[in-house]
Parts: sequence; C-alpha cells; structure tokens
Amino acid sequence: MRALTKVSLGLAGLAGLLVLVELLPRLGLVDDRYLPPTTRILGALQDEISTGDLWRALGDTLYAWAIGLLIAVVAGVVAGIAIGAVPVLRAATASTVEFLRPIPSVALIPLAVLLYGTDLGSTLLLVVYAAFWQVLVQVLYGVADVDPVAAETAHSFRFTTWGRIRYVLWPTALPYVFTGVRLAAAVALILAVTAELVIGAPGLGQSIAVAQSSGAIPTMYALIAVTGLLGVAINVAARAFERRSLAWHQSVRGEIPA
Repeated sequence: MRALTKVSLGLAGLAGLLVLVELLPRLGLVDDRYLPPTTRILGALQDEISTGDLWRALGDTLYAWAIGLLIAVVAGVVAGIAIGAVPVLRAATASTVEFLRPIPSVALIPLAVLLYGTDLGSTLLLVVYAAFWQVLVQVLYGVADVDPVAAETAHSFRFTTWGRIRYVLWPTALPYVFTGVRLAAAVALILAVTAELVIGAPGLGQSIAVAQSSGAIPTMYALIAVTGLLGVAINVAARAFERRSLAWHQSVRGEIPA
C-alpha cells in the first residue's frame, strides 16, 4: 500500500509538471520558441520514435553506458578488496585516492579527445573514470566494516586468503558493493550523455546537440525527457536487482513491512 501511494504521488507530480509546461507557453508567460508546450514535445517524440533515429541513439548510449559500467564495477571491486584487505596498502593509497577522486570527469575531455577522438573510447574513458570511484569507495567502506570477531575466528581456523575473502569479507562488503553499483550506474549515464553532447560521440547527447543547433527545440526537449526517463528506469532496475540479490541481508529485510 505504501509503495502504491509513493508511485501515485510520483505520477501525480509528473502529470502536474506536464500540465505546467503546457500552460506556460500557452498563456504567454514564456516564449514558446524556447519552451514549447507539452503537446508539441510529445509530437516531436512520436516523430523520433517512428523514424527510428531515437532507437539508434538510445542503443549507442546504452552500449557505452553498459560497457563503461561493467569495466568500472569489475575494476572497483577488485581494487577495493585488494586495497581494503591489506591495511598497509590502504594507508599507502589513501592520499592518492583522495586526490584523484574529486577530479571531475569532464576535466578529462581534452585528454579523451586527444587519445580517441570522437570514438567510443572517449566516452568509455569518462564513464569508467567517474563510475570507478563510486564503486571503489563503497567497497573500501564495506571491507572496513568487517566484524573483528569474525575476522579473528577465520584467522583461528586458518582460513586461506580466498576463504577469508569469500566467507568473511565478501558477505559484509556486498551491500556496499550494490550501493556503489547503483551510484555508479547513475553517474555512468550522466557521463555517457555528457561525452556525447560535448565530444560528439554517437548517442542521445549528440542527438540533443544536433537538435539544438538546428533549431528543432521540441525534439531537443523530447530527447532530454527520454534521457531523464532512462535514468529513472536504470535506478529502478538497480534498486530491484539489489533488493532481490540482498533479500537475505538485514539492510533489505528491514525495508520489507511485516
């Protein structure tokens, strides 16, 4: 019932936004050259869907997003466990991580263009860099949260390194890993669209830039709306996968009403 209420309120808010966008230009409160009514935006969206251009751009964006996210997750998990499991290594890399992590990925755009031009590699460089830190930091938190008693018990029973990782470290770190993946998924989408928009790599960002430069403002807003809906869909899918995978964990069982 609570979930249904939340969805209903969300849909009501979206409907209110659509009505507002329809009324503002109709009432002359804003210039419809810069903010077209909702009906014109929906018409442009329908045209994009029927021509197939939208699907090609969407496929390019999702491909870059998925490949970049996969690379970032694998690298972040492996590096996080390796660094977090060795106190000396974590202390030695702490300053490096804190130095590199705040650097905005968009600052790497000149380097990406220099190395890969407008190819997929430019988008992947930005996506992987941004998403990697989201996963790495969460994995480090997860490794640090291991119960000392459990760690000592594993040591007393002479678990191998792999055994300690599998039976002690990994179950503790897993909720943090999923949080990192969920955050990284959203960041990866943002950087994928940004790279396409600025660099000109194929995808939704490039289509938005082309629509803006050609004066097709309703199409531009339609593509922006698609990007927003894609972000919502990715977040909902990530949350659903997290809850299903962590149904055994207290962090998820505590969210399920009795």
